[in-house]
Amino acid sequence: MVEELEMTVTDGNFDEVVKKAKGLVLVDFTADWCMPCRMLAPTLEALAKEYEGRVTIGKLDVDSNFNTAMAFSVAGIPTLILFADGQPVERLVGLQTPATLKSVLEKHLS
Repeated sequence: MVEELEMTVTDGNFDEVVKKAKGLVLVDFTADWCMPCRMLAPTLEALAKEYEGRVTIGKLDVDSNFNTAMAFSVAGIPTLILFADGQPVERLVGLQTPATLKSVLEKHLS
């Protein structure tokens, strides 16, 4: 399982850590075997530090958390879904640049 980030999101804790969360939560739908997902991991780690206290960033392994992935129609990975107060507000599919991710986060923080 991919566990670079502190928060691991699962089918079991999704409601608690994402749906009931106040503020922004960025969920990375990922898998161990996905090379673009691995390439994205260092960027997400850096953003988690940079936005600490303002945005929570977590990973959800789609292979072991199939129900949540299907609930959000995740067909390709990496898929990043940004939630604001528990509701999905933005979706990015594929490898993203740090600039793109910062732009999305800043748009929803302001």
